Amino acid sequence: MKKIIILFVVLSFSFIEKTYSQDIGTLRGVVTDSTTSEALAFGNVIVLELNRGASTDSRGYFLIPQITANKNLTLRISYVGYLTKDITIRLTKGKVTHYDIALSPSTIQMQAIEKIGEKVIEKNETDISLQRMAIRQIEALPQGVETDVFRSLQYIPGVQSTGDVSARYFVRGGGSNQNLVLIDGITIYNPFHALGLFSVIDPDMINNIEFYKGGFAANFGGRLSSVLKISTNDGNKNKFGAKASSSFLTGKLLLEGPIPNGSFILTGRKSYSSSILKKFLNDQTVPIDFHDFSFKANYANPDFIEGSKFSFNGFFSGDNINNADPFVEDFKWSNKVLGFKWFQVGDSPLFYEIGVSLSDFKGEVIPKLSSTRANQNEVTDVGINMDFTYMFDYKDEIGIGFNVQQIQTNLFIENGRGITTDLGKSAANISLYAKYKFLQFDFVGIDLGTRINMTTLSGNKEAASFEPRASFTLNAFPGFKIKGAWGIFQQEMTTVSDENEVINIFEPWIITPDYLTPSKSTHYILGAELTPWNFLMFSVEGYYKKVEHLPLLNDKKILSSDPDFIAGEGESYGAEFLLRLSSQLATFSTAYTNAFAYKTVDGLRYYPKYDVRHTLNFLLELNFGAGWSASASWIYNSGLPYTQVVGYYDKYYLDDIFLPPTIFDPRRPYSMLGIQNIGRMPDYHRLDLSVSKKIRLGFVNLEIDVSAINVYDRKNIFYFKRETGEIVNMLPFLPTATIKVEL
Repeated sequence: MKKIIILFVVLSFSFIEKTYSQDIGTLRGVVTDSTTSEALAFGNVIVLELNRGASTDSRGYFLIPQITANKNLTLRISYVGYLTKDITIRLTKGKVTHYDIALSPSTIQMQAIEKIGEKVIEKNETDISLQRMAIRQIEALPQGVETDVFRSLQYIPGVQSTGDVSARYFVRGGGSNQNLVLIDGITIYNPFHALGLFSVIDPDMINNIEFYKGGFAANFGGRLSSVLKISTNDGNKNKFGAKASSSFLTGKLLLEGPIPNGSFILTGRKSYSSSILKKFLNDQTVPIDFHDFSFKANYANPDFIEGSKFSFNGFFSGDNINNADPFVEDFKWSNKVLGFKWFQVGDSPLFYEIGVSLSDFKGEVIPKLSSTRANQNEVTDVGINMDFTYMFDYKDEIGIGFNVQQIQTNLFIENGRGITTDLGKSAANISLYAKYKFLQFDFVGIDLGTRINMTTLSGNKEAASFEPRASFTLNAFPGFKIKGAWGIFQQEMTTVSDENEVINIFEPWIITPDYLTPSKSTHYILGAELTPWNFLMFSVEGYYKKVEHLPLLNDKKILSSDPDFIAGEGESYGAEFLLRLSSQLATFSTAYTNAFAYKTVDGLRYYPKYDVRHTLNFLLELNFGAGWSASASWIYNSGLPYTQVVGYYDKYYLDDIFLPPTIFDPRRPYSMLGIQNIGRMPDYHRLDLSVSKKIRLGFVNLEIDVSAINVYDRKNIFYFKRETGEIVNMLPFLPTATIKVEL
């Protein structure tokens, strides 16, 4: 196998030394904000005379090969909310010509110059099931208390949630623990605040997001369903600045500015009142206290290493739920993340990146005098990775990389007798990946690759050694594309969670036990995209996903020798439709998903709690100019499955057999449950509205956002209390406001 890898690398990079045989060169550049020098991701770059263009990547870079050399050409660069810019370029034959391009933001009195979502993309780009988002698109959506990344994902077809009370998301029939969340390439194991109500990721730290719903390429691994890749801001390279904001829930502060040959950024957020959360928690007061903090420093000095950029970043978050009642348990959990990256570009069209990372998660359940059992979990993940990307002069690309990961998990569980068991484990994973993009023909693009697992975390001999992936784009005729993807994905980390819980407060992570084969999913995706005009886009995707060796808690465990987990299976399929209309004044989109999800355990097939048959949403974004903007969204979901109560009986609880019956009655009502998740809740729908105003007051920028959630106060059922049959509803009508001040 090693010989095959070496041969693949040698053959691939043997092309790098070839020179150009024609009068052509390669155009490379980076697009940034003129006021802050922040990268502008997913912008438009086009050579007007050749009608050839590309999109900037998450770092703001673009690369266009086969451009006529020794001739003056016009390059047009555009980005949503920025003034379009034309520059004259001239390339050198057989060389890579680099341009640094800065765009000026349009003033708040003007309407947006570019349309949201309009991008110049290579006609044959293999981007099925990929959603790219800039932070300004997320901020334009109606806010539930304040802007939240995970809650914004519900507008994307194929993404389900279990209601307003949780920010957990489920992608194409997969569990929430099958979603990989990366901040600057580093895994976040518990990305939730406040019982899972909000994400730990402060939007102020985000530059852009790439969200893969499935069929992702070989450079991503470790999860079965989706990848959420978050790239953070670098900080203002031109001047010092500060931003403060306040909502009904938190206060936030951001500091940024230049350092010699670089920049820095600091963000912090702290909850100061939990009264607004009573709306989420059925008017119950929960003493929620959380915070998060991030920093990033960047250094790029051409006199040190030309074309290089070094960055050092950190992220920390913590949650404490300390109940005054001694008979109610407490909760604590935290994330600590540190990372270092070296990104390098050279004289050839080669990009490479080297990264070192540490991700640490700790969670704890403190029972006090309650009947809850003590629970303590820790995950320490240390990783080293290298990624190389080379683009040939005929537009083909090759990507090669490796990842070394050392993970240690500790899970201390207390049983009914007060005996603590450690389900922890320490293991290393070494994986390689290689992929090749065939892009030299405009009518077709193909991405072929595989991950190669040299070692596995679980140690199970049946773990997959290869995870092949493939995707394609076929330009059937102008404005119409056919896309497809297939791949095998393996996951060796899992959470210990009870599917019968309405809200999963604490989900500890462990490495899959060695007596189970690591879970594996196979994706089949086929879709089409129609763009007859620049202002209109319609897409449809169908998918089928099969999951094998799915680790599930053993509900039938009786003896200590019985396994804690058993293997099940999963299956999901569906169709997703998206229509988008855009203009300078407004953007309208509507999405519909028809989906089916199943799990099978011991030959019994049932619906998981996040199985939603029909999902429909409408989203309207308006830009009135003069700093005014507004948005409206309407969401509809068919009912979620739940397990019905079919009856009650008096069950004897022998808590203290020495108390006489006159003092203590050992009988209590006990719910008899029907077939798991055979019932369906009523349909869910709600309307949200948002209005925003930007004001310039001297040297201060002021922004006021006002939102209203569930405008017509729909009584959406969250769950039925099993003890009493009482109905608990989701969010009622909820007005919220946020004020931001920027220096």
